[in-house]
Amino acid sequence: MLGIFAFCCGAILLYRLPVLPASVWLALAGLPAFLWFLPVRRLVPAPFCALAIGFAFGMIWVGLWAQERLEQRLPEELEGTGVQVSGYVCDLPVTGSFSSIRFSFCVTRWQVHSLTPKVRRSLPGKLRLAWYNQPGGALPDHRLRLEVVLKRPHGTLNSEGFRYEDWLFRKGYRATGSVRSATVDASVFCGVVCQYHRIHARLAYWVDEQFSGARHHPLIASLLIGNRGHLSSEHWDVLKATGTIHLVAISGLHLGLVALAAGGVARRLLLMVPSYWLGEHSVRLVVFFVVLVCCLIYALAAGFSIPTQRALIMVAVGSWVLLKARQVPVWHSLVLALGTVLMLDPFAPLDQGFWLSFGAVSVLIFVFAGRLGRAGWLASLCVAQGVVFAGLWPILEVVGQGQPVAGLLANVVAIPWVSLVVMPAIIIGGLLVALLPGLSGLVVPLLDTVLGCMWSALEWVAGITWPDLSGEPAELALLALLVLLIATVPFRGFRLTGSSVLLIWAVVTILPRGVTNPRISVPEIRVWDVGQGLSAMIRAGDEVWLYDTGPEVKGVFSSAESVLLPNLRALGIRRIDTLVVSHADNDHSGGLGLLVNELDIGRIITGEPDAIRDKLQPGLKVNIQSCAGEGVLADELSLSLWQATGDFEGNDASCVLTVWQPGVGVEWVFPGDISARVETLYLQALGDAVPNNMPRERVVVAPHHGSQTSSSEAWVDGLGPQWVIYTAGYLHRYGHPHKMVTGRYRDAGAKALSTACSGSLTMKVVDDTLEINEARHSAPFWVSGAGLARGQCEIP
Repeated sequence: MLGIFAFCCGAILLYRLPVLPASVWLALAGLPAFLWFLPVRRLVPAPFCALAIGFAFGMIWVGLWAQERLEQRLPEELEGTGVQVSGYVCDLPVTGSFSSIRFSFCVTRWQVHSLTPKVRRSLPGKLRLAWYNQPGGALPDHRLRLEVVLKRPHGTLNSEGFRYEDWLFRKGYRATGSVRSATVDASVFCGVVCQYHRIHARLAYWVDEQFSGARHHPLIASLLIGNRGHLSSEHWDVLKATGTIHLVAISGLHLGLVALAAGGVARRLLLMVPSYWLGEHSVRLVVFFVVLVCCLIYALAAGFSIPTQRALIMVAVGSWVLLKARQVPVWHSLVLALGTVLMLDPFAPLDQGFWLSFGAVSVLIFVFAGRLGRAGWLASLCVAQGVVFAGLWPILEVVGQGQPVAGLLANVVAIPWVSLVVMPAIIIGGLLVALLPGLSGLVVPLLDTVLGCMWSALEWVAGITWPDLSGEPAELALLALLVLLIATVPFRGFRLTGSSVLLIWAVVTILPRGVTNPRISVPEIRVWDVGQGLSAMIRAGDEVWLYDTGPEVKGVFSSAESVLLPNLRALGIRRIDTLVVSHADNDHSGGLGLLVNELDIGRIITGEPDAIRDKLQPGLKVNIQSCAGEGVLADELSLSLWQATGDFEGNDASCVLTVWQPGVGVEWVFPGDISARVETLYLQALGDAVPNNMPRERVVVAPHHGSQTSSSEAWVDGLGPQWVIYTAGYLHRYGHPHKMVTGRYRDAGAKALSTACSGSLTMKVVDDTLEINEARHSAPFWVSGAGLARGQCEIP
C-alpha cells in the first residue's frame, strides 16, 4: 500500500512541474527501483524502498504518457490551410451555435503527402471539429473523409478560470478546427473502437426516436445513455444553481446503483441453489462477475466517458475486496482504486471530477468507516450529504466553482429519488421499450412523471434566494474539518459546541456588510486574455476600475463567466467602483448583465449609454453615465475619459480611457475600437490638454485589436508608445493584428505583446521600472512547452 500510495503521489505531482522532464531525466528517476535488486537493499528500510520506487514509477509512468501526447503535433505549415483527413466519428455529435455540428474525429489517414515520415508519425490522432451552417444537425455517415482547416490547441490563458487548452490536453485533442466538406469514406478500417462508437451512435438515435415525444427527453437521454447533448442552457442553469450536475453525469452514483441491484438479484437467485452445488466462495465469485458485467454493459451504453470509466474502476476494486473477504482497512481499497485509476488513466489528475470523486469517497469513509452502531437511513442520508457538502466545499472553491447552498437541500431530496425511483424506472423502462416497443405509450408518461417530480423540486430550490456563504479556501477547509469532527466525535458537548461555532459563522457571513476589496500597496494594470475582445482591470489601493468585459457567444463562451469572475474572485474583488464599457459591441460588452448581478458595480461609464442600457434587464437600477470627466484612483492613479463629439456610433463611439501614474511617468491608453478618423481627433484633444506633459513610458492597447482601419501613422507617431498590446484571438478569421499595423509600431520602436501569445498581462511600476508579467511564463508544460502553439506564437 505504501508503494501504491507513493505511485499516486508521483503521478499527481508531475503535473505541478513547470517543465516536463526530458526522457533522460525520467530514466534517472527510475534509479531507486534498482535498489530492489542490489544487496544494499537490506540496509535500507523496506518502507523507504517502497516509497522511493513507487514515487519514481509514478513520475515515469505519467511523464512518458504526457510526452507521448505532446509529441502529437500539427505542423505549423498546416495551420489555417485546407487539409483532407479520413477517419471515424468518435463521440456523439451535438448541435452548437451558428447551426453547427460539433464532434470528435479520430483520424486514421492524413491525406498529406508533402511531409516527412517522421512528421507524419507525429500528426494528431484525435481532432475536435465544428461544421458550421448545418441546420439539419446530422453527419453523412460514421466513416468520413473531411476537408478541414485546423489549428493547434489554443485558448485563453489567465491565472484562474476555465482553460480550454487544459481541457483539450486532458481529452487528447491535439488540434481543433472547422469542416469545409464531408464525404462518406467506406475505405476507412473500422476496428473495435470504431465499431463501438458506431453502435453507440445508433443507440443514441434509437433513444431519440423512442423518447423524443417525452417532455423530459433530455434527462432521459442523459441518464439512460449519457447523451447530454440535448440539455438546454435552462437545464444547466438549474443544475448549477442546485449543485446537482453530478446527477446527469454517469458516474459513481449510477454505477453503484447498478452494482447493488445486480449483486442483490444475483445473490438472491444463487442462494436458491443447493449449497453442495455452489459454495459460499463460488457464490461470491459469480456475484462479482455479474456485477462487473452489468456495470460494464451500462458503462458502454452510457458512452464510456471519463467519469464512467473512473466509477467502473472503483466498483471493480470494491467488488474485488468484497470477493476476497479479507479483513483489511477500508483505506486500502481507496488507495488501490486511486492507483488503478492513475495506472489506466494517467491524465486523470487534470480532471476536476477526479478530485471531487475521491474527495467525496474519502469523506464518507472517514465519517462512516469507524462507526459501530447503525443509524437510520434518513439520519445517514442527511449526515452523508452534510459531510460531503462541507468536505468538497474547499475543493470547489479552489477550482473556482463554488458550492451553492441550495445543493444541500437539493441533493438530500434528489439523490434518494434518483436512486430509488428514477434510475430503476429509466433502466427497466428502457429495457421494456427495447423488448416490447408497443409499451412505449405507457413507459414514456411514467418516466415523464418521475422526472417531472424531481425537476419541479430542483426548479423550486433553484428559485429560492439563498445566502452567499463564501470564504477563503483555508477558512472553508477549517470549517470542513470541524463538520467532519462533529460527525465522528461521539461527545454531545463537542457536537453542540461545534454546531454553535458553525451557526455563528453562518450568521456572521450572511449579515449585510459593506462590500470592500483587499488593499494593495502598488497599483497594477491587468489585461485579461479573453480571446478576440478586450477587458482590462485598473487597480490601486482598494479601488478597482474595469475597462470592457470581453466577448460573449450565448451558449458557447462568456469571458465574464469563464475569465473575469473567477479571476476577480481569486483576487478577493467583490466591488467594481467604475465599469467603463467603451461601446456596445459584443466583444467589448459581453456578459455585462452577469457582472452586474454578481458584483457590486458603483457606476457604468460608456460611449453608448442607450445601447448598454438595452443589454441589461429592464428595471435594473444601475448608474449609467456618458463618457466624460476625470478621476483619481486611491490618490495614486489619475484617469481621464474622452469621447469624440459628433454623430458617431459603434466603434467610433468608443470611450477612450487614459491612466496616468504621477511621479513615475508611466501612462496607459485604452482606445477601444476607434478608427483612424477618431484617432486624429484624440491626438488634437491630447495636444490641447497637455502639450508639454510627455510620459517617460507609454503603453498603448492597439485600437480595434490591431485592425488596419486603426493605428494610423499619425496615431503611432503622435503617441510614440514604448509598448503596444494587441488583444486579439489566435489565428482569428479577422486576421488581427494586421501586418501593416504591427509594422508601424515596430518602426516606431514599440515593443509588442499579444494576449494570444502571452496570455494575460500584469503591469506594475516597481522601483521606477515598469514590470510586465506574461501568464505564459507560469503556465503548465502542456500549454507553454517548446514546440506548442503558444511557445511558437509570433506577432506578424
